Amino acid sequence: MEKLRRVLTGQDDEEQGLTAQVLDASTLSFGTRVRWFAICFVAGVVCSILGTALLWLPKGIKLFALFYTLGNIAALASTCFLMGPLKQLKAMFEPKRLIATVVMLLFLVLTLCAVFWWNKKGLALLFCILQFLAMTWYSLSYIPFARDAVIKCFSSCLG
Repeated sequence: MEKLRRVLTGQDDEEQGLTAQVLDASTLSFGTRVRWFAICFVAGVVCSILGTALLWLPKGIKLFALFYTLGNIAALASTCFLMGPLKQLKAMFEPKRLIATVVMLLFLVLTLCAVFWWNKKGLALLFCILQFLAMTWYSLSYIPFARDAVIKCFSSCLG
């Protein structure tokens, strides 16, 4: 429909920039975006639950760290379907959530390094816990005043 509108108004593809052409070619309907968001998010939750279940098997720490990290990556990727990948990346690296994004991505990578290259099970488990906390803090950055509420809650509990 958009192409028909451009032809009728006299705009052709050469007038658009390359980025606009790529984005136009990859736009999905709202229903498709919501479906893929749900699929990725559910896959992320299933991976995380499966990883937790595998933790109790002998040598299950590697599977736990792998599936838990893949689950977080899938859950993070699910929002790309709602916002679009470029908008998601811009939002992730806004100044108010830059540190949270870098820390979250760092713990995703460190978890996999601890499990596959360094063979440190305890360190992998610690990184998974830190990954959870970093992902939570990152997610709270999208809810207005949520971080402030968490800080006030913890400070009132501690002092």
